[in-house]
Amino acid sequence: MTSHDSERKPVNTIEESLGKAGSVVKEGVISSLKGINEIEAEIVTVVRNTVSSTLKATGGVANESLALTKDVIKGAISATEEVGTGLILSTKSVVKGVIMGVGDVGGDVMNIAGQTVKGAVKGASEIGADVSLVARRAVDGVIEATKEIGGNVEESARVAVGGAIEAAGTIGNTALKAVKEMLVGVVEGVKEVAGAALPRAKGMPETHAPEAKDREPAGKTKGSKGV
Repeated sequence: MTSHDSERKPVNTIEESLGKAGSVVKEGVISSLKGINEIEAEIVTVVRNTVSSTLKATGGVANESLALTKDVIKGAISATEEVGTGLILSTKSVVKGVIMGVGDVGGDVMNIAGQTVKGAVKGASEIGADVSLVARRAVDGVIEATKEIGGNVEESARVAVGGAIEAAGTIGNTALKAVKEMLVGVVEGVKEVAGAALPRAKGMPETHAPEAKDREPAGKTKGSKGV
């Protein structure tokens, strides 16, 4: 009995230790992710407030917002250069903050979306960061911001993707290929999500006709619908 117990104990201890290790890692990851979310939210707030207050102070929206966007992106890039990392992490928040700040003062969000993504992609190339990942994060930032301000998400996604591809094309074929591969399906994905929120899907004209016939004495129509 005692020999059995002594054989079992290490097994239980190993299992317990492994279970504890899993829990410790889980808690660590959760707290790190919470920290990242807080940092991202803070970056959005800082950028948004800076952009909107600067545009209000200058009294301009069009040309000033383009110039300001470039400055903000440069500021974000030089910050990440000083810290040594983090451009990919911060890109989405910076872009989101820019779009929301311009939206706050009634600026041309679509135009700024394209320009901001271009600036982020070019900036990434200048410091040797992963251009395709920065492009994806920038596009995500545009989409999130547009959703929050109630804009046309599908259109802003198209403009943002176009800006990323255009900027990558000025860098070179390798960058262009990587960005295209990274962003393939983004606009279609946004379309699908938007479509799913609506009561009807793509094949609208056809689905409409049988629905109208439903009101007629139509066992036949219902049968065909069920097929």
